[in-house]
Amino acid sequence: MESVTRLGRLSPSILASSSFVLVLGIFFVAANLRAPITGIAPLLDKIIAAFELSNTQAGMLTTLPLIAFAIASPMAASLARKIGIEASLFISLLLIGGGINLRLIDSVWALYIATATIGVGIAIGNVLLPSLIKRDFPARVAVMTSCYVLAMGIFSGGFSALVTPLANMHFLNWQGALGVFSLITLLSIVLWIPRLRTRTMPDTVTADMSERVPPNSAKASKVWHFPLAWQVTLFLGLNSFMTYILIGWLPNILVESGHTPEYAGVLHGWLQVASAVPGFLLIPLLPRLKDQRIPAVVISIIGAVSTLGLLYAPQFAIYWTIMVGFSSGGCFILGLSFISFRSQDAVQAASLSGMAQSFGYSLAAIGPMLAGYLYSSLGNWSGGLWLCASASLCCALVGLGCGRDHVLPKFHPS
Repeated sequence: MESVTRLGRLSPSILASSSFVLVLGIFFVAANLRAPITGIAPLLDKIIAAFELSNTQAGMLTTLPLIAFAIASPMAASLARKIGIEASLFISLLLIGGGINLRLIDSVWALYIATATIGVGIAIGNVLLPSLIKRDFPARVAVMTSCYVLAMGIFSGGFSALVTPLANMHFLNWQGALGVFSLITLLSIVLWIPRLRTRTMPDTVTADMSERVPPNSAKASKVWHFPLAWQVTLFLGLNSFMTYILIGWLPNILVESGHTPEYAGVLHGWLQVASAVPGFLLIPLLPRLKDQRIPAVVISIIGAVSTLGLLYAPQFAIYWTIMVGFSSGGCFILGLSFISFRSQDAVQAASLSGMAQSFGYSLAAIGPMLAGYLYSSLGNWSGGLWLCASASLCCALVGLGCGRDHVLPKFHPS
């Protein structure tokens, strides 16, 4: 039986020996972490017609993965401690692949269960892939992170653009079109199999912060007591709220404004590709800024303007879509950066990250269903787009607080 290697104890020579297959495997794992859930949006009209769903019920197809994220994300580290990061990512791919194939069953309940299963698999990958990159590419974390985020954007964007033409093929229909992505997942599994020979466990220095709070420190829950923590949390949560409304409903919004379903799918793809671009600009820039208020406000306002542009000037939809994608991705990167910049130590960062992600995914889960309900009530998408614009404007206001150059106070014993 192979010995278990601790994350923090790998020698530089082992890290330096990371092969091309490893890099390719990482990128293909990343390719599975968005497209299987975002690719369903261009086909929502067909799914609604097939199962006679309401818009609120259809919104659940975007909401379920977010609920799975909130529930499964904290469990990913425990899984990695038991079986290793490589095996955990392999299970992530198996869950995603199983969920994709489960959607081939002609049942609305199978569709919901499949969507939740995919969400659990993606949650595990989202949590553990950055840890793998930090371990194997310690000197290139920013570059590798930007590249794998770009891979997510390209694969999800490309699939969104192709899924409607695929669904229009009679021998595929919408279920077969969604199932096509299982070929990418299968290739990812094959590329990842060689990694199963290595079994690395989370190091005790970085694994579970909640178990390592010093005896004289206050509980990690103290983070909930500070306004700054709530500002960071709201910044991430409001951006996720806006983002997942558009991920879930943008094709329907565009079709109602006069665009063809095929073109709407292409623009849905551009939304996701554009969201990956800000990483290459912001990751090297942010550490050089005195504070982050200006980018937080400017990027948030771009999101508000562009979502209202989709409502009032839909003929320029391609420009609005790229702008809102850039805003969404930029605010997400800013929010993750705030977790590090506003914390004094690893315990605070872990507590703040858990708070922000738990609340953020919970808030985001409300968005698609609420937007669908407003559409059913108003008969148009104005309510949903104003929700997005309002969330972006609130991001700008909150960004004035969490973008300042200050940190959480030290936790003191109760």
